[in-house]
Amino acid sequence: MKLVLASNNKGKLAELQYMLEPLGVELIPQSQLGVGEAEEPFHTFVENALTKARFASAHTGLPAIADDAGICIEAFGGLPGVQTAYYATQFGYEKGDANNVRALIEQMANIDNRRATMVSTLVAVRSPQDPEPLIAVGRVRGEITREPRGTNGFGFDPVMFVPELGHTFAELPTAVKNGYSHRGRATRLMLELLRDNWL
Repeated sequence: MKLVLASNNKGKLAELQYMLEPLGVELIPQSQLGVGEAEEPFHTFVENALTKARFASAHTGLPAIADDAGICIEAFGGLPGVQTAYYATQFGYEKGDANNVRALIEQMANIDNRRATMVSTLVAVRSPQDPEPLIAVGRVRGEITREPRGTNGFGFDPVMFVPELGHTFAELPTAVKNGYSHRGRATRLMLELLRDNWL
């Protein structure tokens, strides 16, 4: 089964392809099919993921899957949330993972409440007008470290410490991270939904 991935994020592609392989799903990044990025005008992960999936399906004629994910910092009232990828830009830095981590460490320097939640919302549609999209949400709660730790993963993985594991996501081997991460949890739910509804 071919699914268009409504993202050009190489980290997401690698993680999702690895986890969807057991179903025989082949993920095709939308950029390979000449599709640009969709607008993401909403304030919730599910609305933006649905918009991206419908956009990719409309421009390719194929079923599509989209992931909208981010980090929600308790001390910031849940922000940056859907604006996670652009977090650093509001502080004068260029968009990018390393700058996001740097900006977050700076902004939390004098904050004792380090609690945070990583959220991944996957949405799959059979067509642009699909009235019954498949929706899977995964969450992991943890704490923001005061310095980056580890070199694996991407995004905020170097500062997302998971107490149950005793490590940041970036300190974990890929297989362990995928088994525990927000995206791993959402993908396992999506696998069940795909198996039960589409295959």
